[in-house]
Amino acid sequence: MPATPIIHFDAVTKIFPVDISVLENVTLSIMPGEFVCIVGPSGAGKSTLLKLIYAEEIPTTGEVYFNGRSIGQINRKHLPFFRRNIGTVFQDFKLLPQRTAFENVAYALEVDGKSTEEINQEVPEILEIVGLGDKMHKFPRQLSGGEQQRVSLARALIHRPKVIIADEPTGNLDPVSANEIIQLLLEINSFGTTVLLATHNKGIVDKIGKRVIVINDQKIVHDQTKGKYALN
Repeated sequence: MPATPIIHFDAVTKIFPVDISVLENVTLSIMPGEFVCIVGPSGAGKSTLLKLIYAEEIPTTGEVYFNGRSIGQINRKHLPFFRRNIGTVFQDFKLLPQRTAFENVAYALEVDGKSTEEINQEVPEILEIVGLGDKMHKFPRQLSGGEQQRVSLARALIHRPKVIIADEPTGNLDPVSANEIIQLLLEINSFGTTVLLATHNKGIVDKIGKRVIVINDQKIVHDQTKGKYALN
């Protein structure tokens, strides 16, 4: 019996007010454990596609499914529980400046009502995984851009999500730090977590050598299982 896609788009179109079409009739499936690079020019619809997965946006027509369940059928009060399945990492880190690395990661567990004992056990473990075990009490301003992105990645991992969505996570980083973040994402993927990486960086995509989905003019124009790709 074939596996159920962890993410499935069924003829999804997204139109914003004033008739701005961002995605048009997109159908695709992503299987559990895949590493998928999503590429395309600015404004092509990459970020909107990702937002549809964690229900920050809803389709105008069509359906998005997560583990076989229509996301559109999830009651809004249950969305926080659903989103624990998905860790998100962004270009601008989105860290709380007055909280340490430990506190930024712990915040997600505090919101869930986890005990101090659980937080004190789980947060150092996650920070150790991303290589920041010795910097957990530093504030964001005391960390490099690459280190701040590692904190963001630790926060995304704290619920042990099924999927990590990384939207231009290397956009503000130097090449060395960018490579370190990509290597972490590959390591996380190797443990079975599905990873979706949106990026403009063709060099990174070619180096990863995984599945590539190219979005242009609101449509998927290329879906290659493995290897390099060509931009028009």
